[in-house]
Amino acid sequence: MPIRETDPWRLQYFEDVPCPDDVWISTEDQDSWAWYPDHRWIYDKLAVALSQGLPAAPHGVMPPHYPIFSKPITNLRGMGIGSRAFENESEYLANLTAGHFWTELLTGRHISSDVALIDGVPQWWRHTEGIAAPGGTFDYWHIHAPDMPEIEAWCGPWLREHLRGYTGMANLETIGGRIIEAHLRFADQWPDLNGPGWVAAVVRLYTDGVWDFPDADRSDGYSVVLFAPHGRRYRHPPPALVRDIAGAPGIASVQITFHENKDPALHAMPPGGFRVAIVNATNLAAAMRARERLRRRIVFD
Repeated sequence: MPIRETDPWRLQYFEDVPCPDDVWISTEDQDSWAWYPDHRWIYDKLAVALSQGLPAAPHGVMPPHYPIFSKPITNLRGMGIGSRAFENESEYLANLTAGHFWTELLTGRHISSDVALIDGVPQWWRHTEGIAAPGGTFDYWHIHAPDMPEIEAWCGPWLREHLRGYTGMANLETIGGRIIEAHLRFADQWPDLNGPGWVAAVVRLYTDGVWDFPDADRSDGYSVVLFAPHGRRYRHPPPALVRDIAGAPGIASVQITFHENKDPALHAMPPGGFRVAIVNATNLAAAMRARERLRRRIVFD
């Protein structure tokens, strides 16, 4: 299975899709950085901000105004590690950190957009909105069926200019329509919600350089996240319970998103919580009920 996936809870989306042994498809930023040297610069978040004309600079350069948003210039582990807002100069000066940068504090909808590219030209889009929770976490993601022309109008020309020569999947995160992060991969949290045949179409994009996913019956989807408090170990729920939840009406899949025998501190997690499970669904209410069933068995055992 040459679709490179390091999280065992996501292998379920790829293990039954044939892929040639000599074609490797990344779902991890560490692999993408190594495999695509001509385009790896997009993992420099400061460069991405400056490429859009946003005010931004490394820590140590004084911002012209506040509030600002600060985060690592490069973070291949994800999960919002080390990111925070600064409301004033004293906060900024007290938290100067090597390898971090500041930029304009953007407001608006937080959208994650997967896009299929041929020579940097978009062929297909799918947009997902993050419903934020405290501490850099998300309550759930809404995978929208409709297009988002305002995102595509800004990001499309940016991709054509900056990813010329790249054929494959890309993921862009935007706030208020401006790119905050770019990735040479797709979001592997909800590929099942893109519809039957989507993963096979991704394989053909990498093997043949074509995009032929019809996407005729697109519908909304939801990826509901269960976070638990930091500072303790958790146990996986019984497999029978996970199977029962995954088979319920409106539920597409369940991921138990931590290694039971691994030190919790070695998991990449946002400051607001330790992610223990994800429920993908076509019905939001069903996903919320499933999350509560998992919460009772994971968090409080």
